[in-house]
Amino acid sequence: MVNKVKEAWAQGRAVVNGWLAIPSAYAAEVMAQAGFDSLTVDMQHGVQDYLSTVACFQGMQPHPVTPMVRVPWNEPGIVGKVLDAGAMGVICPMINTPEQAQQLVWSCRYPPEGTRSFGPIRAGIYGEAGTYFATANRDVAVIPMIETKEAVDNLEAILDVPGIDGVYIGPSDLGLSYGMKPALDREEPEILRIYERVLNEAGKRNIAVGLHNGSAGYVKKMIGMGFKLCTISNDSGILLQAASAAVATARS
Repeated sequence: MVNKVKEAWAQGRAVVNGWLAIPSAYAAEVMAQAGFDSLTVDMQHGVQDYLSTVACFQGMQPHPVTPMVRVPWNEPGIVGKVLDAGAMGVICPMINTPEQAQQLVWSCRYPPEGTRSFGPIRAGIYGEAGTYFATANRDVAVIPMIETKEAVDNLEAILDVPGIDGVYIGPSDLGLSYGMKPALDREEPEILRIYERVLNEAGKRNIAVGLHNGSAGYVKKMIGMGFKLCTISNDSGILLQAASAAVATARS
């Protein structure tokens, strides 16, 4: 299965990403029909577990959307399991050093490029390996998160790790790391300068840069700035916003 996110990046196109915090195949199925290029199951801060992640992938499967996961941490076991379940991209939080980035790459790649164990129980079509092994190392997107001052200080070394396809900025933790309050859609000049630096350094290496956003309007602005993987809020946030707006309109 061709990774359409990586295909878009190769063509210079930005990807609009949805975020799944709700552990529901039905919610994933609904989001998959909204026009997103990719959907990321959030196993870090969402209320997703491994089985709900698999269910969300099943809800997405009939639709032309690329399934990805934000894993809870840089741990080879869970990285391998979400890939075996069918994830086409792995976003990993709190990657602060090139050594941690290298470990993530190894966890996502089969030998000789990595240390991933073979057994794609669902990714390989329900236990039959098929052609999965031949293309997995090429197709899976490895995306460490840049979200601390330490990661920014080590930015070039992290980006130089072979096998990284993209990096993903977490604005809330990044702000916390610089003594600010957690927030999305940031406008602080110091943070915007960091965004520009990441975009510039990643661009030199043909690496895509992603960003978590709170609103569609800010996503549009960030795509214009050069970001190539832009997430709009999450499913629970979008649900709350739409429901609140509907109630307010009814009562006005």
